Amino acid sequence: MTDYAIPRPVSGDVVDLILEDHRLFESLMREMRDSTADRAAAREAFADVLVAHGEAEEHHVYPRLEKRTEDVDAEEVHHGEEEHAQINEALLALLEARGTDTQKFEDALEKMNEVLQHHLTEEELSILNPAREEVQEAERRSLGEAFLKARSEHLDERAGSVENVRRLVQEAHDKGLLPAEEEDS
Repeated sequence: MTDYAIPRPVSGDVVDLILEDHRLFESLMREMRDSTADRAAAREAFADVLVAHGEAEEHHVYPRLEKRTEDVDAEEVHHGEEEHAQINEALLALLEARGTDTQKFEDALEKMNEVLQHHLTEEELSILNPAREEVQEAERRSLGEAFLKARSEHLDERAGSVENVRRLVQEAHDKGLLPAEEEDS
């Protein structure tokens, strides 16, 4: 099995750190698209860092940015949480695809890419740009430390396990962040 090492910085500007993770997501997505790569290992690393990143943002970054920037308001934060829920739902389908050489895996990967790219673009434009412009460097560094500490804790807990992602998706449904699941007739 190929080892996809997840970087674990201990300090930095929160905007730069989040952007570094965004580039890591894109790199791991490319690996999962490559039929000659160790797709299963790439999927495992992707799931862990994606969930750890999203949880750290929601609980440690978004609330503080909402208080410190004019352009990041409660609506922006809620929208970010909805998109994280959609990402987790797409991730669950990717994790539940048996094998990595199936059409189900490739369809789930395509959906994951669509949802993820939409979120990354919106977040970089509507949350990270205002943070870069309106939040002092010292505060961004403090936010970076809080983000990295939470991210690291989630990575240690294997945040991307299928069981944890199922739990997060169920919580999102319970909170109304995702539409109600349709009943089988």
